Amino acid sequence: MKKLFVAGFALSMMACQQNQSTAVNNASQPSSAVTVYTTADSTNLRLSLNDTLQFEDMGQPVETQVCVFVDPDKTFQSYLGIGAALTDASAETFFKLPEAKQQEVLDAFFSKEKGIGYTVARTNINSCDFSSDMYTYVKEGDKELSSFDIAHDKKFKIPFIKKAMAAAGGKLTLFASPWSPPAFMKSNNDMLRGGKLKPDYYDSWANYYVKFIQAYEKEGVPVWGISIQNEPMATQKWESCIYTAEEERDFLKNHLGPVMHKSGFKDKKIIVWDHNRDLMYQRAQTYFKDPEAAKYIWGIGFHWYEDWSGGTPMYDNIRRVQEAFPDKNIFFTEGCAESFDSTRYNAWVLGEEYGRSMINDFNNGMTGFTDWNIILDETGGPNHVQNFCFAPVHGDTRTGSLIYTNAYYYIGHFSKFIQPGAKRIISAASRSQLLTTAFKNPDGKTVVIVMNQSNKPTEYYLWVNGKAAKTMALPHSINTLVY
Repeated sequence: MKKLFVAGFALSMMACQQNQSTAVNNASQPSSAVTVYTTADSTNLRLSLNDTLQFEDMGQPVETQVCVFVDPDKTFQSYLGIGAALTDASAETFFKLPEAKQQEVLDAFFSKEKGIGYTVARTNINSCDFSSDMYTYVKEGDKELSSFDIAHDKKFKIPFIKKAMAAAGGKLTLFASPWSPPAFMKSNNDMLRGGKLKPDYYDSWANYYVKFIQAYEKEGVPVWGISIQNEPMATQKWESCIYTAEEERDFLKNHLGPVMHKSGFKDKKIIVWDHNRDLMYQRAQTYFKDPEAAKYIWGIGFHWYEDWSGGTPMYDNIRRVQEAFPDKNIFFTEGCAESFDSTRYNAWVLGEEYGRSMINDFNNGMTGFTDWNIILDETGGPNHVQNFCFAPVHGDTRTGSLIYTNAYYYIGHFSKFIQPGAKRIISAASRSQLLTTAFKNPDGKTVVIVMNQSNKPTEYYLWVNGKAAKTMALPHSINTLVY
């Protein structure tokens, strides 16, 4: 009897384990229809719902069957969100448009239903190149900051940010970045053309961030975080300030970090670097290997302009930072198509640059993405140093019309469907013309993005744990598949 009991117990345990295994496998199986949204060159498809697919059993694919393999059981970084910079230039352009077009802009960017659902925003502390004038918030020589006043921002920028917040449902993850301290705080006595922060002004400049946050929050604009310096290795003809990695690290750990904590802003996120992928690993190494500096840092920010030297984007540097410092966030803080030319509004490469970078950077560990100016005028400005650039949408202030470049739609293939808090999962293509990334949303939905960067149509299977759904990637297109 004892032997029979033991044998029966063992058989029941095996059955239980098999049932549990089946339940786990079934939980990973796709069970619903797939909706496909497409933007494609030489078509009218723009974030268009153009197909509904059903999963069917499919075992081992053969080599001629192009597949995008998704593994929902392998999860990686959390997704923070996607958005853009609400600069002086964007705010001024916005308020020059008719009210109906202003509402269209707000809906287009911040509504999940009517638009692409931005949840992140960046703005500038003091003036930047995309300001109509050069300004600070204090009077010349005011080291004590007793004259600190954000009156300049109350005319256009703060009202624009508040309208954006309302359109986004009352909340935006807003961070702020300085391009330069006031001229009197710098070694070259000029906000433009580089220079360094004078050591005598380290504490004063640290308190400047605090004053900014306090002033914005008094106006009803919560500030989620700050970056220490926009592009700290670039001497530009516009507002700029240079820090070596050691200088930025020491300013943070000896001045800015302690001042933020002492002022009650321990919860505000601090972003370092805020420059290109090229020097990113060396900067990360310098900041994060110093525990006294690292304790103040939420993450490292990066831009995509390292191809200025004639090379190609250095996506692998994102992965190197993620591998070495997995507990720190990696956040895209700026990128745009430069050299504005109104005859190129319809250039398909504008959107493909966004798609290619976003897919590669997410796959390498990026947690969120911030475009540069959310909207610019018909000149690619305004800009007080003639550094004119593209935005996803341009407002023609002469006619009151809006021009949507395909960059708007490419970004929307991510921002409209991925929810804050989503986890990246594995998505791997079997052909090089298809770039792909995927996320599991908090609501249980899976979002898979597939970009065809070639000029040939490509049929492919979305393959998930032995189930597959067949669809098509049109030439120079991007798909978002949701199930």
